[in-house]
Amino acid sequence: RAPSGSSLVLLVLVLAALGPICQDIFPPVCGITPLNNRIVGGEDAPAGSWPWQVSLQVFGRQICGGSLINREWVMSAAHCFSRVLCHFCFSTSINPNEVSRTVATIILHPNYDSNTNDNDIALLRLSSPVTFTDYIRPVCLAASDSVFNSGTDSWVTGWGTVQEGVSLPFPGTLQEVEVPVLGNRQCNCLNGVGTVTDNMICAGLLEGGKDSCQGDSGGPMVSKQGSVWVQSGIVSFGFGCARPNLPGVYSRVSQYESWISSHITSDQPGFVQFSSNEFSNSYNIFVLLNLRFIQFFLSRPTVTAHLNQWFSTSLASEPTITSHEQAVTQINL
Repeated sequence: RAPSGSSLVLLVLVLAALGPICQDIFPPVCGITPLNNRIVGGEDAPAGSWPWQVSLQVFGRQICGGSLINREWVMSAAHCFSRVLCHFCFSTSINPNEVSRTVATIILHPNYDSNTNDNDIALLRLSSPVTFTDYIRPVCLAASDSVFNSGTDSWVTGWGTVQEGVSLPFPGTLQEVEVPVLGNRQCNCLNGVGTVTDNMICAGLLEGGKDSCQGDSGGPMVSKQGSVWVQSGIVSFGFGCARPNLPGVYSRVSQYESWISSHITSDQPGFVQFSSNEFSNSYNIFVLLNLRFIQFFLSRPTVTAHLNQWFSTSLASEPTITSHEQAVTQINL
């Protein structure tokens, strides 16, 4: 992830297979991970856990991340390509478990704003299609009517710095971190009013300690619905990494279904409506404030007493959510 306003350069793209190449060809089903049975997180991602993860490299050096969304298209962050110097350089990697491609086309969102990071999304067309295996598969994308309530479990992956200013040590294994979604209202208050738009989604722990970081930009944030993984966000920006009360900010994928479909007219990505069952802090704060307003103008004691009982019950549920977040294993990404 890059600090707000910074720019990165793309020279070469490497699709990380993260394991032995399987020769079987699979049907184009998105969001399926045959080798991922994870429940809680660690630091190193096992081979094949995130088969859509893409590494964007400059002469073999990790610059940004991305996600494979079909056989020849990758989705990433627009700020990774704001100063592109070269599209067609070869990979110096000798890792036999990587599939390398150059980039034929880069499409930035026309309304991308480098000052505010709004519409921070880009599409990359590969020089040639990839073959799906157990280790190379596309991710599903959140459809326009998807809902990710506050508290929704999400996973972020990448090869970025593991702490502010601390690079991922050798051998550079893909990292994973589990973070809960945070409501936009609360995220806006924490990061600065007006910072977070409707085109963004936030995630992180209020106590800090878990986050994406520099070099993770463009990578996916995903949540699981049934047996399918759905990408909700693209690593975009943040103030520092894993700092308390400063959650990471991601481009909200569901806002761009029409734009993506307008550029990928054949073999379109799989869009999935994600419905979150988690408790929404933002929604309940809004409801509770409205109830206070209603209660002020109600004169019937019986109705007021009923509202007071409901109000107390709703507030009592918050410590449970806090306890759940604190119980998550701490890792630095």
